[in-house]
Amino acid sequence: MALTRQDLIKDQRCIIDHITSYSLPELFNITNAKYGDKLIKRPRESVDPSNSVQYPPELDDLARLHYLVNNRRVSTILEFGCGFSTLAFCHALQRNYVSRGFEHSIEELNIRKSDLFQVFSVDTSDDWISVCNDFINGSSVNALSNHVSLHSTTCVTGQFNGRVCTFFNDIPNVCPDLIYLDGPHQFACNGDICGISTRHFDRMPMCGDILTFEHFLHPGTLIIIDGRTANARFLKCNLQRAWAYLYVEEWDQHFFELQEEPLGHFNRRYIEYTLGNDYFRRLAQ
Repeated sequence: MALTRQDLIKDQRCIIDHITSYSLPELFNITNAKYGDKLIKRPRESVDPSNSVQYPPELDDLARLHYLVNNRRVSTILEFGCGFSTLAFCHALQRNYVSRGFEHSIEELNIRKSDLFQVFSVDTSDDWISVCNDFINGSSVNALSNHVSLHSTTCVTGQFNGRVCTFFNDIPNVCPDLIYLDGPHQFACNGDICGISTRHFDRMPMCGDILTFEHFLHPGTLIIIDGRTANARFLKCNLQRAWAYLYVEEWDQHFFELQEEPLGHFNRRYIEYTLGNDYFRRLAQ
């Protein structure tokens, strides 16, 4: 099974053109940053449990997420950890809804798919959820809030096949085309296993939720993990189905695509409409 950068994004020009076409700097209120500018964090900044300041938006990361949702004709997103990515997903889903005629195509093609044009975002912090809700509702683009459901829940330390990891206690019961893993914070999870937990500066996030519902996911599903290399490797070791994996170092993002034959008639029609022949080409490699 193969997955390349070109399978996801043809070239850098695609993203730069996408930024202009969809006025993404204005969407994220970015005035000075340029494509490719990366945020340099202090050694403990990203693992500081007392941090209450949101990191500024990174245009290239957000534009890439927006492009993938648009280009893959994604209709349902499950996001672990809310933030500027939630705004990117809402806007991209709205563009799919408005410009693709997707809703009518679903009916015309007799495709079975629910929760259309919705991002379901899960977070443990009511404060961050409130902040996220405010900038979605405060966006200059109308009706973005129609495309998002923000879910507050707790997180607990547990085990998957004897390996210590963490689990959210309440996850929306949806079937996503795309899963974005950027939460929870490693200090947000309660409990431990024999004294072991993620609540240590030298630990790292280790979310295991996807493993528990892997067998409900449809072929063609894309998982994106922002950083969190240890967590990505944990998933790579434990996922059981035919996942193609790609890590792009310069983006510091991990990608998993479920490359299996369609489950049946309805799933095939959905894949043909959203991913097209490129998916079946990858499947044949």
